[in-house]
Amino acid sequence: MSRTITAARVATLVGTLGSDDRPLYVELAEQLRLLIGEGRIPAATRLPSERELTAALGVSRTTITRAYAELRERDYAESRRGSGTVTRLPLRAESVTDRVFAPWSQDPDVIDLNCAAPSAPAGVAAAYDAAVGELPAYLSSHGYYPAGLPRLQAAVAATYDERGLPTTPEQIIITAGALGAAAIVAQALTAPGDRVVVEDPVYPNATQALSHRSARLVPAPVDPGGWDIPATAAIIRQAAPRLAYLVPDFQNPTGGLMSDAQREEYAAALRRARVVPVVDEAHQALALDGQEMPAPFAAYLPGTVTIGSASKQFWGGLRLGWLRVPETMVPQLLHARMSLDLGAPLVEQLALLHLLEHRHAVWAANRERLRTQRAALLDGLSDLLPEWDFVRPGGGLAVWCRLPQPRASALVSEAERRGVVVAAGRVFAVEGGLEHHVRIPWTRSTDELEVAVERLRGAWDVVAQGRGGDGGAADRLTVA
Repeated sequence: MSRTITAARVATLVGTLGSDDRPLYVELAEQLRLLIGEGRIPAATRLPSERELTAALGVSRTTITRAYAELRERDYAESRRGSGTVTRLPLRAESVTDRVFAPWSQDPDVIDLNCAAPSAPAGVAAAYDAAVGELPAYLSSHGYYPAGLPRLQAAVAATYDERGLPTTPEQIIITAGALGAAAIVAQALTAPGDRVVVEDPVYPNATQALSHRSARLVPAPVDPGGWDIPATAAIIRQAAPRLAYLVPDFQNPTGGLMSDAQREEYAAALRRARVVPVVDEAHQALALDGQEMPAPFAAYLPGTVTIGSASKQFWGGLRLGWLRVPETMVPQLLHARMSLDLGAPLVEQLALLHLLEHRHAVWAANRERLRTQRAALLDGLSDLLPEWDFVRPGGGLAVWCRLPQPRASALVSEAERRGVVVAAGRVFAVEGGLEHHVRIPWTRSTDELEVAVERLRGAWDVVAQGRGGDGGAADRLTVA
């Protein structure tokens, strides 16, 4: 059975019509197409009748009729006997999933909570449309921008200015994602045998990028309760590292948020040891409780290299990130960058530019969606798995759960058999272990999260008794 959406809700989502010179039916069809593509009106949803939507939007019946016909022509809707006009997507599910990254993706019943990355928020499709419209102006050039499109550099710099950290466009290098940024840093600032202090647990792909020049990783423990800065400072003194990689904003995977006082203390320890901090701010824009965020780490240590990412605050498909670096470091990093690639794709840069211009509206809607999903997941865990321990994160995309027994790998294996995929703690461990932990993102719909928790309850009932999970689970590719 198709779900339904009211005419009033469609009118709210569509907003004001008549804002440009296009015929109203074309504008309405385009708005509906974007809403369906972004998932704000899900596929298999019965749209309001033409009469109902005519009244809700205050337009003619002919406008609605022609808009619906346009949707059907472009395969974003179909007519069904007894159901009227029902939304659809022009691509089948198997056409938009990756069998290498998610081999279970062909099974519609499997709930993938291995990847802590949400679907695109409202505004992404419109940003791409605007980018494609601007592209012809650039086609007469060579199209290479090793430091990034100048307009985008300026827009990213403005976000730091807005946070109280004066930044020039020349300090910004646009990269092919945050991992591309980390690889550039490793190429420019490390040599074989150099030590790099990293948080433990930590996002595994970042450490792989930082160690690709045979740097030696030195773990500094982090837990959901926060950072032990004195202990980390002692590790830094003993290891004499070249770099220190940290995620102070809703740390992945623990969800911790480093306070201003901790940042100041940590920066002082790095300054004394002459260590360059590499600060990953991928989750910085995902404060979900309306809290005031601490100052950027670079405000306490000007020599900081900051990594930013469009993936978490906008959409992973953009595949764009950036570096904010001291101006004196720019030539060295650009030279390293040119040995890896010649720049990021131009259409994506233009799309990101449009998203940044409307960032506050996009962020507000995205945060509201993530708050609702976080509540569904954490409430479900508290109700059905009260023996699991976790600290409620104030933002980010996932919760780090401690199990009563060190059976995370067995739990992951049993849960996958029941149709839900999560990541075991060992995936995030620098030197192994963390069998007491699993990471669970709230990046799926509330209905899916509620079902996922029920399946995890069933899996844990088996595993806690020493059964199930035979042979453990194979570690999946983790991209977020």
